Amino acid sequence: MPPTDSTPSPPLLPEGRIVGREDFGAIVRQALQTAASEGWQQLLLSDTDFADWPLGERAVVEALNAWSRTGRTLQLLAREFDTLRQRHPRFVGWRTTWSHIVEARACRGASGEGVPSAIWTPAWTLERIDPERSVLVASRSPERKVALRERLDAFWLKGSPAFPATVLGL
Repeated sequence: MPPTDSTPSPPLLPEGRIVGREDFGAIVRQALQTAASEGWQQLLLSDTDFADWPLGERAVVEALNAWSRTGRTLQLLAREFDTLRQRHPRFVGWRTTWSHIVEARACRGASGEGVPSAIWTPAWTLERIDPERSVLVASRSPERKVALRERLDAFWLKGSPAFPATVLGL
């Protein structure tokens, strides 16, 4: 009988339409665990302000630590990062430690609903098409990945560097 690995593997990422705030948080956690276990090289997280993302949870930061290796990059895109700083101090600490793999841009001129609420990876995407009601679409479809990436890139280009790892003062 072959030896068994006692490390639980993350469940498969969902696909299709999903509704619910709790489901959104669970899928974000699951996506970051999958990124670590599958060794995804690139992540792009986008939201107006990340207020209701579970980024400050210990399990999420542990998943990001497991994911953070040489050659990895994380892009963060938001209208503003003040809310993230206030609500997710563990994530802010992680961002400081791993500043060399994180790039953040703010689209301050974007309307409240303008910046997509999404996770983009080369393997899978998640987009909240209705953040107020937490209506999500998860997909591995190449067409959806390309279309979402093009929209995110357009916002990225309009944005400016933001959310520095450290804030220097006089």
